[in-house]
Amino acid sequence: MDQAIEVAELAKTYNEGQRGVTPVRAVDRISFAVHRGETFGFLGPNGAGKTTTINILTTLIPPSGGTARVMGHDVVTDAYGVREEIGIVPEISNIYEEYSAWDNLMFTARLYGVPKGERERQAQELLRAFGLWEKRSVLSAGFSKGMKRRLCLAMGLMHRPHVLFLDEPTSGLDVQSVLVIRDMIQRLRAEGVTIFLTTHNIEEASQSCDRVAIINYGKLAAVDSPNNLRAAFSGMQSVEVAFRNGDASAADLGALPSVREVRHNGDKWRLYTDAPGAVIPAVVDWSKASGLDIASLNTLGPSLEEVFIKMTGITPPERPADGGPERGPGRPGGGQRRMG
Repeated sequence: MDQAIEVAELAKTYNEGQRGVTPVRAVDRISFAVHRGETFGFLGPNGAGKTTTINILTTLIPPSGGTARVMGHDVVTDAYGVREEIGIVPEISNIYEEYSAWDNLMFTARLYGVPKGERERQAQELLRAFGLWEKRSVLSAGFSKGMKRRLCLAMGLMHRPHVLFLDEPTSGLDVQSVLVIRDMIQRLRAEGVTIFLTTHNIEEASQSCDRVAIINYGKLAAVDSPNNLRAAFSGMQSVEVAFRNGDASAADLGALPSVREVRHNGDKWRLYTDAPGAVIPAVVDWSKASGLDIASLNTLGPSLEEVFIKMTGITPPERPADGGPERGPGRPGGGQRRMG
């Protein structure tokens, strides 16, 4: 079996058949597959359908239509088989705060029937890997958010799952915890664990994922590798320039040949163009004529963030921040009900 996850025409509608309540289609007949051993990113703004999809795949809620299989097990007709294969790390850490870190792992291992000797070895290994060994006997109620998140991830790995579901794994965490979690993702990938990662953090997906799917309003906009998605938007190339002395204006730079758009980011200017080879000499000639010294001059391809913005229609000021109110493109003030 080459596919760890197979999804076909999957749909989920909330409030369906309820009198006086408008139905909300959170997932709208999406289809995709995740290869075994792959780190697969599921990207979208808040409310796009990410969490609803992961809840269906982990058997927490039933779909309204379509099919989904995890390691060959149907999420509806063989939910128990799915649960034996997967580990789940939800967006909000689900640790037992009245337990110590060690007791949380022991409790989780017993739930999955992990033999005593194996669970103790696994717990020690995971606590050391996540930097929690020295805190193993401390009640987790006193842990920081980052420590709780790391413990939650360790709990999800206690039974050595073949597929690990991570819902916004690094949202709002400190730098140390983010680095620890990213390192663990890479180690699990090297061990052949399939990772399904939902996020609206573009940098997270770009660094960690073999392929990504972009979902918006319950529909898939694209499924491909980050590099291929960037290549598909080659027209979003840019030339970045900074000056040592003085400054330029958007009007001056925007008037240069082949420049479509100009943005000022900190001490740098980004000139968007379809022909960076024509823009570079024009910038050099203009700077000499204007008496400006060039401090740096680079050509840049489109970032995954720019591809995401292009495909979802979200403009930078409208992008929701971590933990902030949900907004959809064209719906200021969070008019879209959160459904995943």
